[in-house]
Amino acid sequence: MKLRHIISAKQFDKNTLSNLFSIVDKIKAKKYPKNALRGKIMATLFYEPSTRTRLSFESAMLRLGGSVVATDNAAEFSSAIKGETLEDTIRVVNSFCDVVVLRHFVSGASEIAASYSKVPVINAGDGSHEHPTQALLDLYTIFSKFKNPDFTVAMVGDLATYRSVHSLSYLLTLYPRVKFIFVSPDKLRIFPELRERLKKSGNEFTETDKLVDGLREADVIYQTRIQKERLTKSDYKKYFGVYVIDKNSLKLMKKNAVIMHALPRINEITKDVDKDPRAIYFEEAQNGLYVRMALLLYLFDPVRD
Repeated sequence: MKLRHIISAKQFDKNTLSNLFSIVDKIKAKKYPKNALRGKIMATLFYEPSTRTRLSFESAMLRLGGSVVATDNAAEFSSAIKGETLEDTIRVVNSFCDVVVLRHFVSGASEIAASYSKVPVINAGDGSHEHPTQALLDLYTIFSKFKNPDFTVAMVGDLATYRSVHSLSYLLTLYPRVKFIFVSPDKLRIFPELRERLKKSGNEFTETDKLVDGLREADVIYQTRIQKERLTKSDYKKYFGVYVIDKNSLKLMKKNAVIMHALPRINEITKDVDKDPRAIYFEEAQNGLYVRMALLLYLFDPVRD
């Protein structure tokens, strides 16, 4: 499948994922063309703060022989501060580069950008909508631990506005034997659209507000941060610290379960969990580099079905 832009997890099917992850494996084994993207330029437009996503994308491009032009905070240090629209920014920036990596605070912004861009646009997170490249690296990390897609995933915390939960859940519904446990306060439950998708795909799922259910039953525990930037002050204060994985949580988990987190974390996973071999969130972050390298190679020289 040829991809023009990477906007949503919904663009991917199992065959495309298999092809992409095979490229990731080669990259991790250092079997990839080092200068495959020589002469290509990536523009990173980040209207929201980022550490892992932005730096891994820029590192990916540099490792493949390409170049990067960037703005630290496009909301403040670009012409957006003067009132320039995203549409006009993309119309201009796409003439300076070969690919645009966009993070924006508005849900659906990447789709708008893609409609105006002559070069590929990669969604690096748009509001509380989607974060497809995070979901891809999450899925790759899960599959590196569980070879057969027959496991239970517990999504924990803010399931309403946490965009990588939306994207990863969709990708996992491509595998009907995957089971879900959604752990959240009632107000932060999954959207009805995802619930309908799960019913259509046939994946078993339960919803609960008890973390212990997820800890005891899941093979993958996907912890999330309560997002100050997405919630009202009162909701943030109410839900901050409700679900915390600590050393006592480890006693409840399966022996071969894993703990994941898209990061950054605040207090939802305590530091004394880091040494447990089931805590794989830093390995997960490292995989972000390899997956984003693979995505760039796929965009410019796609592996066809």
